Amino acid sequence: MLSYITLGTNNLAKAVAFYTELLQELSATPLIKMDRLVLFGKNKGEPMLGICIPFNKEDATPGNGVMVSLGQSSKTKVDELYAKAISLGATCEGKPRQRIPDAFYGAYVRDLDGNKLCFCHFG
Repeated sequence: MLSYITLGTNNLAKAVAFYTELLQELSATPLIKMDRLVLFGKNKGEPMLGICIPFNKEDATPGNGVMVSLGQSSKTKVDELYAKAISLGATCEGKPRQRIPDAFYGAYVRDLDGNKLCFCHFG
Protein backbone atom coordinates (compact mmCIF):
# COMPACT_ATOMS: atom_id res chain seq x y z
CA MET A 1 0.00 0.00 0.00
CA LEU A 2 2.82 2.44 0.78
CA SER A 3 4.58 3.81 -2.31
CA TYR A 4 6.85 6.52 -0.89
CA ILE A 5 7.22 9.07 1.89
CA THR A 6 8.92 12.43 1.47
CA LEU A 7 10.82 14.50 4.01
CA GLY A 8 11.51 18.15 3.30
CA THR A 9 14.96 19.68 3.31
CA ASN A 10 16.44 23.14 2.96
CA ASN A 11 19.74 21.77 1.65
CA LEU A 12 19.21 18.93 -0.82
CA ALA A 13 22.90 18.13 -1.33
CA LYS A 14 23.58 17.85 2.40
CA ALA A 15 20.43 15.77 3.01
CA VAL A 16 21.21 13.43 0.10
CA ALA A 17 24.72 12.88 1.47
CA PHE A 18 23.27 12.10 4.94
CA TYR A 19 20.66 9.64 3.63
CA THR A 20 23.03 8.01 1.13
CA GLU A 21 25.39 7.11 3.99
CA LEU A 22 22.63 6.17 6.42
CA LEU A 23 20.50 4.08 4.07
CA GLN A 24 23.41 2.12 2.61
CA GLU A 25 23.12 0.17 5.89
CA LEU A 26 19.72 -1.01 4.55
CA SER A 27 20.98 -1.65 1.00
CA ALA A 28 18.96 1.34 -0.22
CA THR A 29 20.39 3.71 -2.80
CA PRO A 30 19.21 6.81 -4.68
CA LEU A 31 16.89 5.40 -7.37
CA ILE A 32 15.32 8.54 -8.84
CA LYS A 33 17.04 11.93 -8.93
CA MET A 34 15.29 15.15 -9.98
CA ASP A 35 16.03 18.84 -9.46
CA ARG A 36 14.27 19.03 -6.09
CA LEU A 37 13.69 15.38 -5.16
CA VAL A 38 15.72 12.21 -4.62
CA LEU A 39 13.96 8.89 -3.95
CA PHE A 40 15.87 6.16 -2.07
CA GLY A 41 15.02 2.48 -2.03
CA LYS A 42 16.02 -1.05 -2.91
CA ASN A 43 14.05 -1.00 -6.15
CA LYS A 44 11.20 1.00 -7.68
CA GLY A 45 8.69 -1.74 -6.84
CA GLU A 46 9.11 -1.36 -3.06
CA PRO A 47 8.34 1.60 -0.79
CA MET A 48 10.81 4.45 -1.13
CA LEU A 49 11.94 7.40 1.00
CA GLY A 50 12.09 10.74 -0.75
CA ILE A 51 14.10 13.80 0.27
CA CYS A 52 12.84 16.98 -1.34
CA ILE A 53 12.85 20.73 -1.46
CA PRO A 54 9.18 21.68 -0.85
CA PHE A 55 7.16 22.23 -4.02
CA ASN A 56 5.81 25.56 -2.73
CA LYS A 57 9.39 26.82 -2.31
CA GLU A 58 8.71 27.68 1.35
CA ASP A 59 11.17 26.60 4.05
CA ALA A 60 11.06 22.91 4.88
CA THR A 61 9.96 22.31 8.46
CA PRO A 62 9.41 19.02 10.30
CA GLY A 63 5.78 18.22 10.99
CA ASN A 64 4.65 17.95 14.60
CA GLY A 65 3.73 14.30 15.13
CA VAL A 66 5.16 13.23 11.77
CA MET A 67 7.75 10.46 11.89
CA VAL A 68 9.20 7.90 9.51
CA SER A 69 9.85 4.48 11.04
CA LEU A 70 12.38 2.18 9.40
CA GLY A 71 11.87 -1.43 10.51
CA GLN A 72 14.93 -3.57 11.20
CA SER A 73 15.51 -7.33 11.35
CA SER A 74 17.05 -7.24 14.84
CA LYS A 75 17.76 -5.10 17.88
CA THR A 76 21.41 -5.08 16.87
CA LYS A 77 20.48 -3.48 13.51
CA VAL A 78 18.46 -0.82 15.37
CA ASP A 79 21.53 -0.06 17.50
CA GLU A 80 23.78 0.10 14.42
CA LEU A 81 21.48 2.39 12.44
CA TYR A 82 21.00 4.69 15.44
CA ALA A 83 24.79 4.93 15.93
CA LYS A 84 25.31 5.58 12.20
CA ALA A 85 22.71 8.38 12.17
CA ILE A 86 24.28 10.04 15.22
CA SER A 87 27.75 9.79 13.61
CA LEU A 88 26.35 11.55 10.52
CA GLY A 89 25.08 14.49 12.57
CA ALA A 90 21.58 13.40 13.62
CA THR A 91 20.42 14.33 17.12
CA CYS A 92 19.11 11.87 19.69
CA GLU A 93 15.39 11.80 20.41
CA GLY A 94 15.53 8.52 22.36
CA LYS A 95 18.37 6.03 22.67
CA PRO A 96 17.80 2.40 21.62
CA ARG A 97 15.91 0.37 24.21
CA GLN A 98 13.05 -2.04 24.75
CA ARG A 99 10.02 0.23 24.87
CA ILE A 100 7.22 -2.33 25.08
CA PRO A 101 8.22 -5.60 26.80
CA ASP A 102 8.53 -8.47 24.30
CA ALA A 103 6.94 -6.31 21.60
CA PHE A 104 8.84 -3.20 20.50
CA TYR A 105 12.50 -2.12 20.56
CA GLY A 106 13.17 1.34 19.18
CA ALA A 107 15.47 4.33 18.83
CA TYR A 108 14.67 7.85 17.68
CA VAL A 109 16.70 10.59 15.97
CA ARG A 110 16.16 13.85 14.12
CA ASP A 111 17.93 14.24 10.79
CA LEU A 112 19.85 17.36 9.72
CA ASP A 113 16.59 19.20 8.94
CA GLY A 114 14.81 18.14 12.14
CA ASN A 115 12.70 15.35 10.62
CA LYS A 116 12.04 12.57 13.14
CA LEU A 117 13.12 9.02 12.31
CA CYS A 118 12.52 5.82 14.25
CA PHE A 119 14.56 2.64 13.86
CA CYS A 120 12.60 -0.25 15.30
CA HIS A 121 12.28 -4.00 15.70
CA PHE A 122 9.05 -5.70 16.72
CA GLY A 123 9.73 -8.50 19.14
